[in-house]
Amino acid sequence: MRGRTVLATTLLTILGAAKAQAQDVPGIEICTVEKTMERRTSCLQSNVNFLQQTLGKLRLDQQQRLDAANRQVEALKATVVALQKTVEELQAAQKKPAPAAKEAPAPAAAKDAPAAKDAPAPAKDAAK
Repeated sequence: MRGRTVLATTLLTILGAAKAQAQDVPGIEICTVEKTMERRTSCLQSNVNFLQQTLGKLRLDQQQRLDAANRQVEALKATVVALQKTVEELQAAQKKPAPAAKEAPAPAAAKDAPAAKDAPAPAKDAAK
């Protein structure tokens, strides 16, 4: 029982503190309800200060996002350049072996020709 009482008291204290903090949060106030001119002026100035702070925070946030996006664009541009270079190298490498492939079989055929001459002779012997 005593534990529940302590828990309930603690929760009420926390909720009461949260409620008190919520009243201190700056924001837009309705200044027309103020009776005196000094209080209205103070209220309006408070609203102006709040809006300027909010705009400053939003401007900073947007500038950070824009800078991050620009960095990402530059990184992507560098990646595209690297990929284009790789594609060009692959295309160049693909074109070079084609003529070399035509030349390469000719010497290979020349090497195989003597072996081919040797091969039919045993085949003739095997046929007899």
